[in-house]
Amino acid sequence: MKALILDDDSLLADLMETVVGGLYPGVDIFVTASVRSALMHWSEHGSDLMIIDWNLPDGSGLEVVRTVREKSRETIIVMVSGRADRDSVLKAARHGINGYISKPFDVAMVHDRLTALMDPAALDRESRPDLEHLLQISVESVIQLPSAIDTAQVIELMERKQDLSPSQLAERWNDEVALTTRLLDVANSASFQKTGEPVRSLRDAIATMGVDMALRHAMAMSLDISGHLRDSRLAGKATAFLETAEKVAQEAVRIALRVGSDQSEVHMAALLSRVGELAVLKVMQQCLDRKGLVSDEQIEDGLKAWAQNYGNRLKVQWHLPLQLRELIGAVHFLPREVTSESKLVMHASALIADGQNQGEECLRLLRRLGVENHDRGSDDG
Repeated sequence: MKALILDDDSLLADLMETVVGGLYPGVDIFVTASVRSALMHWSEHGSDLMIIDWNLPDGSGLEVVRTVREKSRETIIVMVSGRADRDSVLKAARHGINGYISKPFDVAMVHDRLTALMDPAALDRESRPDLEHLLQISVESVIQLPSAIDTAQVIELMERKQDLSPSQLAERWNDEVALTTRLLDVANSASFQKTGEPVRSLRDAIATMGVDMALRHAMAMSLDISGHLRDSRLAGKATAFLETAEKVAQEAVRIALRVGSDQSEVHMAALLSRVGELAVLKVMQQCLDRKGLVSDEQIEDGLKAWAQNYGNRLKVQWHLPLQLRELIGAVHFLPREVTSESKLVMHASALIADGQNQGEECLRLLRRLGVENHDRGSDDG
């Protein structure tokens, strides 16, 4: 499959590239901000999907639509514009577009629009894709987890949390109904409710729990993809992986509190420790959606063979700092000679979450951290 994205806003173009790459693994995506280069590329290579901005530095996106429609009715064309009035939509429609997206927009809406417009099975030219082949080509593409909240955006917010106020976060998340509900529930829980007066606004909920805690909950929600996996086996796996990651995160925060390590950093590393598995499950669901076959054995084998590759790919794609990448890796494996306190915390937490808190390796790590009497789930941190 070939796709062309024409937009002079680099952030929106990157967002569209991420969504398209996530929907259609292995897709060949050409991104440009120029009408001229878009037309040249299309004339030489063609395209199955074109996402075209209306106003561009060297002309109008409608010019591209007109040119393409003179020679092709099969290409799916989606117009993107800040114009949301009826006359503009009708004007674009007269040129033969397949869809119209008004700015600003969110990932979930774009995902749904493109899914409705395009038939993945037809575009792939395969009625029954092979899972192994799909996993091989998907790991080289832009990976997008099927969640209403973009994990990469939450990571970016975490990196500049010191500069964010509750009001700024509330404004950013104002349309995120599920996240708003969750943060209000947390803010009104016994842990935070001290005054007896209920918290009613998103801004007050964030102020009550703090920006860092609000971002932690947003991160967890961005990784909850179970509701987007229609196969019950895959959804169950996704739920189990996220629950495991959250258990590791809870233990990591408890130990970090006792040894004086950065709680936020170990918490984020723990939550991200199963993103590879989640990405693999997403590809398996895509295979099923395209009428492919995925057996129970293939699920287990695919996770074992590809989770690490997908996890590494996402670490690069999300531009995670080296320190954070190493902490995520320490959840799964820790060389005996490692002395980094944070890495020791990560691996000990993973062992405790796995029920190995009385095992020789776990006890050795806790002794090195100076918390030999650490009890799983203890209230003293």
